[in-house]
Amino acid sequence: MASIDKLSQEPDNSCIFNSAVDAVKTVPNFALYGTQAQPAWMDLVHFERIPDRSSLFDWEIEPHFHDALIQVLYPTRGGGETFIDDKKWVLRPPCLIVAPARSVHGFHFSPDIDGPVITAAQRPLESLASIAAPELLPHIRTPTVLNVDPAGRHAEALMPLFEAIEREAFTHAQGQVAAGMSLVVALFVQIARISQSAQSTDTQTRSRKAGQIERFRALLDERCRQRVPVESYAQRMGVTAGQLTRLCREVLGMSALDAINARVMHEAQRELVYSSLSIKQVAAEIGFEDEAYFGRFFKKHTGLRPTEFRDMARRRLATA
Repeated sequence: MASIDKLSQEPDNSCIFNSAVDAVKTVPNFALYGTQAQPAWMDLVHFERIPDRSSLFDWEIEPHFHDALIQVLYPTRGGGETFIDDKKWVLRPPCLIVAPARSVHGFHFSPDIDGPVITAAQRPLESLASIAAPELLPHIRTPTVLNVDPAGRHAEALMPLFEAIEREAFTHAQGQVAAGMSLVVALFVQIARISQSAQSTDTQTRSRKAGQIERFRALLDERCRQRVPVESYAQRMGVTAGQLTRLCREVLGMSALDAINARVMHEAQRELVYSSLSIKQVAAEIGFEDEAYFGRFFKKHTGLRPTEFRDMARRRLATA
């Protein structure tokens, strides 16, 4: 399951634990936030809202783990941070937080946080899922934070499921356990769908950006000797200069202008090494009207004057 924004995840060095085995020796084992663990069979499904317990701890839930219980939190407003094992996420509601059994986790919530919390017995949940929908097991067993698009077609099913789980959690009637656990499985069906949708969106976004970069590179091959500005390339691509620069920084690790200059330098170096053109002619070939300006441009990017570069490169070729 994807996290809120895989580029926003970062190791929380202050909260890294070498292993779950080492962690359980020192980290409190809670059934719920700050409640000492009870036998795992005491509550198969429990419902509460995030402020109910976190407000008692000044919105700071210290590192802890649940020996046999999985928690799903659905912050719908507010914000904060959470870490689960060795990862840290910034919470941008609406989002889903899954903390499986024995994962060490903690929270820092803003005082305006709200949303439901489901706590369920993990083994019975896994047993039911393995029969009804085994593809859900990785989502049940994997700690994560998942962004939820409120306009997404799967998001609208979340709150009705939480509300149905709440009703069953407080209804002492025949079939309560079966109904509650079945609803938690249904909740994970929606979590899996949202995760898959987020992954598809990420893939589509990466594919679209890769296609844009290939278009930019093709334009560079075509126009790099014309000394046209970033705006000209952006116009040909149907984007703004700022958008093109952001795209280049994200995919190539450099600005659009740096990419253009790098392509120009590649052409200049090839001409200097493999042609017999004069420096002035080389400058003209790659769009520089002023030989002196070309010399300054070239030295800025290589640390050498064009003649120095030509002599050095040809000496290397002669001894290769």
